[in-house]
Amino acid sequence: MATLWTLHGDGKTIRPDTVVAPDERLTWPRTIGIGAQHVVAMFGATFLVPLLTHFPPSTTLLFSGIGTIAFLLITGNRLPSYLGSSFAFIAPITAATAEHGMGGALFGILAVGILLAIVGGIVIWTGTGWIDALMPPIVAGAIVALIGFNLAPAAVTNFSTSPLVAVITLAAIILCTVLFRGMLGRMSIFVGVVVGYIAAVLLGAVDFAPVAKAAWVGLPTFTLPKNPFTDSSLWGLLLVFLPVVLVLIAENVGHIRAVTQMTGKDVNVLTGRALLADGLATTLAGFFGGSGTTTYGENIGVMAATKVYSTAAYWVAGIVAVLLGLSPKVGAVLNTIPAGVLGGATLALYGLIGVVGIKIWLDNKVDFSKPKNQFTAAVALVIGVGNLTWTIGSGKTGIQLGGIVLGTVAAIVIYHLMNAIGRVRGTD
Repeated sequence: MATLWTLHGDGKTIRPDTVVAPDERLTWPRTIGIGAQHVVAMFGATFLVPLLTHFPPSTTLLFSGIGTIAFLLITGNRLPSYLGSSFAFIAPITAATAEHGMGGALFGILAVGILLAIVGGIVIWTGTGWIDALMPPIVAGAIVALIGFNLAPAAVTNFSTSPLVAVITLAAIILCTVLFRGMLGRMSIFVGVVVGYIAAVLLGAVDFAPVAKAAWVGLPTFTLPKNPFTDSSLWGLLLVFLPVVLVLIAENVGHIRAVTQMTGKDVNVLTGRALLADGLATTLAGFFGGSGTTTYGENIGVMAATKVYSTAAYWVAGIVAVLLGLSPKVGAVLNTIPAGVLGGATLALYGLIGVVGIKIWLDNKVDFSKPKNQFTAAVALVIGVGNLTWTIGSGKTGIQLGGIVLGTVAAIVIYHLMNAIGRVRGTD
């Protein structure tokens, strides 16, 4: 691996006017340290998804690491990124698990991965113009925002199980963000969970018996998805999971644009490969019992703080995640985290997902004086926040569409319908 990167300067210092490019690296001890920081930065959010969806955390960590390594290979070692758990999967996984168990939810994840990989292949062939046309900033922002706000009831439920622990966790996250600069400030979710966990331990709310029984080294739990060809009711889950594809596209495109802006190197040409890689990683995770993956905002924060965009650090992060996934002891510790701690963390985290959607509008200067933008956002958000449901059919063949599905469809249809009519009638 040493021949894949050139040494940046003396390998020890970074001048104020430079960054460590993707094809460069610092000395290996420094590179390993930064790679470990990426794992810690993503840890707080990545393990929350399996805990909230009752998936095995060790399995998710393992395929998160494997997915990261596959991503680096497919993008030609030119695009720095860690693939962590996507929060866009939480609501559809919860709905699918309630009806079809974990196997049904894994079928949904598998379908999303396959479709995203296909989209990646299309982008490699045609470019990204059609994505920008399908999901302009008003639509992309609305979809991301409604997913975050749709999850609010789940956060409140967990919060209510142990309000004291939840408040301590939430307070630690907020204080860490405002008190510390750089890396520590960007790890506020992880720090908050640790503080909340310690509080729960002191209050006697944590049972360590499963941790004592768990082995230090071993394979995680693997679960196969259900077969839709033997259970036709599973096909209805596709409508529940398909909006997630749009979110993953937006997250990947946003990540690539951020890296281009911060490094000065145009990596936009790798968009198709990135989508293909994320799709394959999600497919692999879904086939064996892991959570769906996505590029990670926390790691953008680490790169911005350290000015190190070397893909070497991400190889380290991927390998470390694989090693953590092969330790049942780590998975057992994660499974002891009480609901109150999760409630405090997700009360902030789900809200932040919603705010990210709003930030997309602000960054792209969306003009809300235009009715097409007003109605696109207004209808989609109310559907998502209120979790409007629509049941088609009945019994086992019935399909229930939730707020995320209907809100996503509403955002796309309303915008493009009003935009088309407005152009014809001159009433934009």
